[in-house]
Amino acid sequence: MSGPSSLVSTEWLLKHINDPSISVLDATWYLPNQKNNARVEYKNSHIPGAQYFDIDEIADLNNPLSHMLPSNEKMSHILGLMGISNQDHIIVYDNSNFSSAARVWFMFRNFGHERVSILNGGFKKWCSDNGPVNDIIPHLQSTSYAVKKDCDQIRDINQIKENIISNKELIVDARARGRFLGLTPEPRLGSRSGHIPGSINVPFSELLNKDGTYKEPSIIKKIFKKNNVSLDKPIITSCGSGITACVLLFALNLIGHNDLALYDGSWSEWGSLTDMPIEK
Repeated sequence: MSGPSSLVSTEWLLKHINDPSISVLDATWYLPNQKNNARVEYKNSHIPGAQYFDIDEIADLNNPLSHMLPSNEKMSHILGLMGISNQDHIIVYDNSNFSSAARVWFMFRNFGHERVSILNGGFKKWCSDNGPVNDIIPHLQSTSYAVKKDCDQIRDINQIKENIISNKELIVDARARGRFLGLTPEPRLGSRSGHIPGSINVPFSELLNKDGTYKEPSIIKKIFKKNNVSLDKPIITSCGSGITACVLLFALNLIGHNDLALYDGSWSEWGSLTDMPIEK
């Protein structure tokens, strides 16, 4: 990755928070059945200058699946309204247990914005390190933002079906072990239990420390190898609905593996279709 580091510390952001080229985004996201309201939490307390990035709204709302990637036009329009420019260094953080900042990191990368980083440890570590917070909602002057979607980083259901036969790419599933093995019911109604045939499980939580920070690259590499992930092959990541799969993408990026793609529909699509094969 060219440009800034893809992972920045709270200390780094404390030093650079007033840099006019820095744009901070709160990407907190929760499952629909959770009682938390990410937007309300943002309004009550956030990193000074941060704007809220709504993963569910900045999406293709015509798609029956949740938070699928938006069109070029929609992404460009919304980022322009938010006052974000193509030259900005985007810093993304979250305050959830899903490390949802990784989803927004991937979205920016997929739309051609390389100057994007995740705040290591998110809002919890920012607060524990005595970073300032406030409830002031910034209103920035709108800009013109140009995007270029990289379709090579996205896989659809037909490509996944073809890959089961060709085995050209390795599918790695970020869900918890019980869900992957079909032992734990899926949180989404109507979704079967199990996994895509031939896929490998690396629960996203294994890549994070207890404080929500990412483990060191050397440890991340060992975790993938321990789970029989061949780092010599192109990798497609999947999860429940395309959120935590991006944690795997980010971790793989940290260890220098960049031949990556996301199955955006993930299990919310595959598991809901009775004609799709599954394994347990």
